Amino acid sequence: MASYIHVPDEAPAVPKIDVTVDDGDCRPGALKLLKELRPSWKPSEVKIKIFTDGITNKLLGCYVGSVLQDVVLVRIYGNKTELLVDRENEVKSFRVLHAHRCAPQLYCTFNNGLCYEFLQGAALEPQHIRHQPLFRLIARQLAKYHAIHAHNGWVPQSDMWVKMGKYLALISKYRREPDQNDRLSSDVPSLQCLRKELVWLQQSLTVLGSPVVLCHNDLLCKNIVYNQREGSVKFIDYEYAGYNYQAFDIGNHFNEFAGLNEVDYSYYPDRPVQLLWLRSYLEAYKQLKGQGSEVTEAEVETLYVQVNKFALVTTSLISFSVVSTFLLPELIPVLQWFMRSADFQLKLLRKDLSNVK
Repeated sequence: MASYIHVPDEAPAVPKIDVTVDDGDCRPGALKLLKELRPSWKPSEVKIKIFTDGITNKLLGCYVGSVLQDVVLVRIYGNKTELLVDRENEVKSFRVLHAHRCAPQLYCTFNNGLCYEFLQGAALEPQHIRHQPLFRLIARQLAKYHAIHAHNGWVPQSDMWVKMGKYLALISKYRREPDQNDRLSSDVPSLQCLRKELVWLQQSLTVLGSPVVLCHNDLLCKNIVYNQREGSVKFIDYEYAGYNYQAFDIGNHFNEFAGLNEVDYSYYPDRPVQLLWLRSYLEAYKQLKGQGSEVTEAEVETLYVQVNKFALVTTSLISFSVVSTFLLPELIPVLQWFMRSADFQLKLLRKDLSNVK
């Protein structure tokens, strides 16, 4: 199975607590969870800080005292997000990554979310990931993810095409009123166009020979936490983690150089910057795989070509998820963010992959 992830036998068990947290009034539910996770905390002294309050998730930090030291993060799933996210796979990925010291501890799951350890540090912004000392840390940390070996010599396969097919199935299933379809057609490519695009991308990219590794698959700036005191970075949010093409994970991250709220693709890393980034990555990746740390120019060049071609498919995957999101009323606000860079994305999708040399 393409999405198969094996949790090590020595990984600690993760309890399931029968609690549902109301995202409109989250304190009562959060306190029920803390009664199990932090029984010594007095409910009257618990403070709750809202870190994010979006459509897809709501993230709370629960703590006592005056500083964010021992913090229990409570993530409440957005309504119907299970249609887009495999929650069982997310928990498995979380546990595997924690076992390899690549993720915080997962304390528990509950009926509509999960609780986990707070990582000290600051979430990065686009200007930070363009800074060479930081992007070297990011490259080496991503190499740690990609170097995690599959269980018992199992040869993993990418689940990217499965996910795209799932999004297309959602689009077909949730098409409804004519006015909805009219609005959809004016904003994004047609279903027929997306199907053709999927076939073209799969045929063009599977021949590149990019290794299939355990990927983060959502390396946004806000998902990278920098601890200045330790001089380290860690990645958070593993909703989309799974086996995928190595070059996809890197290309997806390179697209983040353009920014989030105000997208400017003139910041997409140029060739010299990419070569520095990729060399740092390959040095760490080869060393972690027991292949030495010497990296040849040919290896860097090969990865450069693969990454820039896969950078195109990241925009396509966004397009597919955008359309399926659009057709779910509870998730429509997500569309507003995704479509800010639509013009650039569609230009890339029409671009001949052979233009990348």
